[in-house]
Amino acid sequence: MPSPQPSVAELRAVCQPPDVVGRRSAEHWAGRLYMRRLSPYVTRVALRLPVTPNGWTVCMIVVGLLGAAVLAVPGLLTAVVAALAVQVYLLLDCVDGEVARWRQATSAAGVYLDRLGHYVVEAALLAALGVRVDGGYTSLGGATMLGLVAAVLALLSKAESDLVVVARASAGLPTAVASAAASAERAAPRQATLRDIRRVFAVLPIHRIIGGIELSLLAVGAAVVDTVAGAMIGSRALLVTAVAVGAIVAVGHPISVLNSARLR
Repeated sequence: MPSPQPSVAELRAVCQPPDVVGRRSAEHWAGRLYMRRLSPYVTRVALRLPVTPNGWTVCMIVVGLLGAAVLAVPGLLTAVVAALAVQVYLLLDCVDGEVARWRQATSAAGVYLDRLGHYVVEAALLAALGVRVDGGYTSLGGATMLGLVAAVLALLSKAESDLVVVARASAGLPTAVASAAASAERAAPRQATLRDIRRVFAVLPIHRIIGGIELSLLAVGAAVVDTVAGAMIGSRALLVTAVAVGAIVAVGHPISVLNSARLR
């Protein structure tokens, strides 16, 4: 039975193995850059509390949704608070998995709840951006509709990724990949033009704009522009950009998948 009060070094060894923190396609850049450095200290405290790993995942979802609710209210302060809430959301996203690995309590239910949480929170943030541009909860209009469109496109792009695993499992194909190199080789499109486009997205990952972490940080920058300009110029530009990027990703992703070996 693992110790209920491990050291930070022990937590790093058990809860942050290379096959977890080294997954570039699964581990967020902010996690690799700074949040995984902080999370063991919080996990050490979390292990003393009678909260299950799934309980921490629920906390993650609640914090993320609260951040979206705050973002919907116009103002620079609300954008900053929402961005901070999303950082806590990211922290709890690290903590729930670390608690599960230390307690040897990882489960399919935990993976499902975690994925569901990301779907819900990231869609909520995009919808909230639309409400924000319209002027808040009492002024819903065209921008709110654009925010909902962006949310649907983001949900579609996430579903397109998860459906690759579903399709392979349904066809009796293995869902696990032996190595990162094998994964990259399988994901590479067969057509040269699509490979070139994929390289451009690797250098300029504009698809991250519709991700929760990036969107919350960009919303702060947009709020600064709004404050200086005295109008929703920055937030409106961010909303339109999110819709455009969502459309590009939602259309381009399945084309890339079907032109690769990911379904073979």
